[in-house]
Amino acid sequence: MQSPHSILKQYWGYDQFRPNQEEIINSVLAGKDTLALLPTGGGKSICFQVPALCMEGICVVISPLIALMQDQVENLKVRGIKAIAITSAMRKQEVDAAFDTCVYGHVKFLYISPERLQTEIARIRISKMDVNLFAIDEAHCISQWGYDFRPPYLLVAQLRELHPKVPFLALTATATMKVVDDIQEKLEFKKKNVFRSGFARPNLVYAVKKSENKIDPFLQLYQRNPGSSIIYVRSRKRTAEFASILNLKNIPATFYHAGLTAKERETRQQQWLRGEIQVMVATNAFGMGIDKPDVRIVTHFDLPDNPESYFQEAGRAGRDGKNSVALLLWQDKDIEDLKRNHEQSFPSLDDIRRVYQAIANYHEIAVGAGNGLTIVFDQETIAAKYKIDASTFFHSVKFLEREGYIAVNDAVFTPSRLKFLANNEVLYHFQVSNPKFELFIKTVLRMYGGLFEEYSRIREKDIAFRTKESVENVVKKLEYLEKCDLVSYIPQSDKPILTFILPRADAKKLYISPVNLAERKALAKERIDAMIKYVRDERTCRQKMLLEYFGEKGMKDCGQCDVCKKNSGAAKKLNREEIAQTILHSLKESPKGIKQIPVLFPETAEPEVQFVLRQLLDSGKIKFNTKRQLTI
Repeated sequence: MQSPHSILKQYWGYDQFRPNQEEIINSVLAGKDTLALLPTGGGKSICFQVPALCMEGICVVISPLIALMQDQVENLKVRGIKAIAITSAMRKQEVDAAFDTCVYGHVKFLYISPERLQTEIARIRISKMDVNLFAIDEAHCISQWGYDFRPPYLLVAQLRELHPKVPFLALTATATMKVVDDIQEKLEFKKKNVFRSGFARPNLVYAVKKSENKIDPFLQLYQRNPGSSIIYVRSRKRTAEFASILNLKNIPATFYHAGLTAKERETRQQQWLRGEIQVMVATNAFGMGIDKPDVRIVTHFDLPDNPESYFQEAGRAGRDGKNSVALLLWQDKDIEDLKRNHEQSFPSLDDIRRVYQAIANYHEIAVGAGNGLTIVFDQETIAAKYKIDASTFFHSVKFLEREGYIAVNDAVFTPSRLKFLANNEVLYHFQVSNPKFELFIKTVLRMYGGLFEEYSRIREKDIAFRTKESVENVVKKLEYLEKCDLVSYIPQSDKPILTFILPRADAKKLYISPVNLAERKALAKERIDAMIKYVRDERTCRQKMLLEYFGEKGMKDCGQCDVCKKNSGAAKKLNREEIAQTILHSLKESPKGIKQIPVLFPETAEPEVQFVLRQLLDSGKIKFNTKRQLTI
């Protein structure tokens, strides 16, 4: 068995582990069930990848996100490590082939969704594998007290029946003490064993500012801290609006949300990662699994639903250890919106049943059928057809997921895949009978190796170029070969995927626990109240508040957040003459709207700035131009 340090050096090129990584790895290698709490960007994947490579056999990784699975599999393959992901976007034949490769093909990592664990084929095939470790990523999803509870995670513990001696490693970035205990209980840990990295980030400055204007405080901060930034907003429409404003101010920006095509999302993400775009304005669909160390600012223009989400999103700043800022901007209306969204996110039982019925009707799934069925899911089309409010539809789907009836994966691009099913003899006879296919088949086999053994990613455009045919003809030929049972051809897709976890039920008899509904609503209300307290409290250190929420008691004030600076008197108190000179200097550079002036003085009371403005206007030193802007 190779040592963890030699594995780290061989495959990742690092000489040292990050804090707590080595202790977690040694715990796993000792065969102990382990729960690892590491902050966003803390290197969770190393904690299961290194020990798995130290041992004989395969590591089974349970992960809820297709995009994260695909990303990690590609990263492992680049390092020469054989890995496979089995997702809900795959067909039965493809799943069969992938499981066979894991049983017989010396694969080191199998990534699988918790929903897939519910299938008989998954349990049978995993029982035949030489498993060395079960790694459960995003482990907070197993806890009913967590903010992202997913019932299929409750089945993970059943893996112990298949391999009783194999240790569990659970990993998460955000968990309260209650969730920490619940994770270990639900996963049937033989003995409690938690490794918790301190969540304090000395290089990350938390700041909260009450402001009617959202763009100007960001601009002021960006001018002092130029570099890669993320702005989070709630609505898709606002992502485009704010990106447009930033571009008009000569700041390279783009926007990102789940409504864009997979190609658009990938292009924009890569532009931002390469530094061609400085600011990404996005909904919370952006950021999970994004490994960009040099993000200088993460700004929230809207209040997140809970401290867990905020802590995770803010933590995407400053992963390189350099000074960075997490800025949260709010106004009274944001709190009203947050409370209203809370009410809307808990639809009535009748609404939930109506949405379930609409999904079943649209896809023509009979009562009792559909167990394990995977379908492309277009929420907007179904909601429009059955005249259901989009928000009601969305939140009803979330509840159906929480109750374990369905599972929905976010839209993610899956490229076309191809596997030859026929052997060489059958293929030869087909080519003799169909000579127009001979060159086509030979070209495809030359372009992609291993097509008889496993599914391979293909690009119809590349095949068209090599065969001197149109892409349309290439697709038609591949579809024809599939009809003849010679190949399995899976065209590319970028749509969300819905899986029926249970057979389709009669919607009238659909059971949604009213107790669960009430409990979830109460838990969500607690988190919203904690978020409101965070922005309104002007006496407690911001970082201290967040750390105490996650169970870290007795922490010292950070000394650098907006509250600490205010309480320590570190903020420079400007006299009125200094304020006047700063205003005049700023207006010499360019005219400004009256709401832009207080932004120049983040640590000075706004009434004081307004008083100086009135003096300057009364004395004629400044005036309004025809555009109602202040100028010299």
